[in-house]
Amino acid sequence: MIQVKICGITNQEDAVVAAQCGAAAVGFIFYPPSPRYIKPDDAKKIISVLPDKPTKVGVFVNEKPEEINKIRDFCTLDMIQLHGDESPEYCRHFPESIIIKAVELKNNEDIKHALDYDVAAILVDSRRGNLYGGTGKKSNWELAFLLSKRKPLILSGGLNTENIADAVKTVKPAALDINSGVESSSGKKDHRKLSQIFDIIRVSDTAPKNPQLIFKKR
Repeated sequence: MIQVKICGITNQEDAVVAAQCGAAAVGFIFYPPSPRYIKPDDAKKIISVLPDKPTKVGVFVNEKPEEINKIRDFCTLDMIQLHGDESPEYCRHFPESIIIKAVELKNNEDIKHALDYDVAAILVDSRRGNLYGGTGKKSNWELAFLLSKRKPLILSGGLNTENIADAVKTVKPAALDINSGVESSSGKKDHRKLSQIFDIIRVSDTAPKNPQLIFKKR
């Protein structure tokens, strides 16, 4: 099955259910303005009770590299997702193999800019105002498909039980990132929706038997 990351985890129950459903990764947002923000102490507690799988991803927005490394070590994160305005030069503060860079695609110039990043994968999301993600707004699938041919791509942005099948078939991403589409409220996952969306993905998935794995221990 195509790899799936459930992002915006704020509590142990949701993390455990996501793992049981088959999530390859869970994401913790360390960006205070986000409604899904989690304190490092709380994230560490959740991670301590999870099995070795799934991959633990820390999401940061325009944060200082030293602070990211501090939280990464404290919470024993496997990967770092940079979801702000970080430049290709900024990303080089970290090992390429552990970095996911989030971008919004509006035109072909955005694709060219995304290719400048030396990272493990590009995550395509949608923004709204001061919100860098988790907006529930669909990203540009056409441009995402074009980028996926040249870079490992994680598709995000308004994915839910109604459109996930089309997303998998249309974009053919290396992985999926799902957040608001499986929530009952901001920061609280709806376990029924979680189960449903994984069932749909399993039926819809046409990925090769040996796909490139983005979420893995490094």
